[in-house]
Amino acid sequence: MLAEQFRHVRTWVFDLDNTLYPPRMRLFDQIEKRMTAYVARTLGVTEEVADHLRDTYWRLHGTTLAGLMAEHALDPTPYLADVHDIDFSVLSPDPVLAARIAALPGRRIVYTNADAPYARRVLTARGLEGLFDAVYGVEHADYRPKPERQAFETVFALDGLDPATAAMFEDDARNLAAPHAMGMRTVHIAPEPEPAPHIHFHDTDLTDFLGRLTGV
Repeated sequence: MLAEQFRHVRTWVFDLDNTLYPPRMRLFDQIEKRMTAYVARTLGVTEEVADHLRDTYWRLHGTTLAGLMAEHALDPTPYLADVHDIDFSVLSPDPVLAARIAALPGRRIVYTNADAPYARRVLTARGLEGLFDAVYGVEHADYRPKPERQAFETVFALDGLDPATAAMFEDDARNLAAPHAMGMRTVHIAPEPEPAPHIHFHDTDLTDFLGRLTGV
């Protein structure tokens, strides 16, 4: 029974983008366009070059922002404000998901590589506000991104959670390696499975998975 595999969990950690809303809502497409435009303006390169750098820095550094900070000493604050100035109307409330998150016993937190103000706007648009005990963004990890283990350690220490009694839900399989090594139960939410020893469970839809987990 699925619930038995999570009976020890006291803290439920959720990624945000493409986890607490499905990829088909295409919210992150807007962010990627704004990131490319920001990189082009800031570095004085073409949008083609900027798009290449955006993707390259994401692959090498975990996030585009981390790459820009490491390679160009970019100030993260105006960058985060700019790239998250988007249209949230593409998101729709999910009362079933809200009910299933509310049914999880213990503490529930959000931890994202975006910033916390943006995360709260997403939660509001999805009808999930008020369900989480804390919302942590990249700023709470001293701008270190997932998948760096130090980023997780910083946020988890701030929260006071015990990884041995916690579960992590993520769409990016890379970001589950450190939680698994720290002793967490890991759930990969993505259209396609990525078999790996650091992934305990995979599902294409968070709402469905939580339904089987909670029985709600």
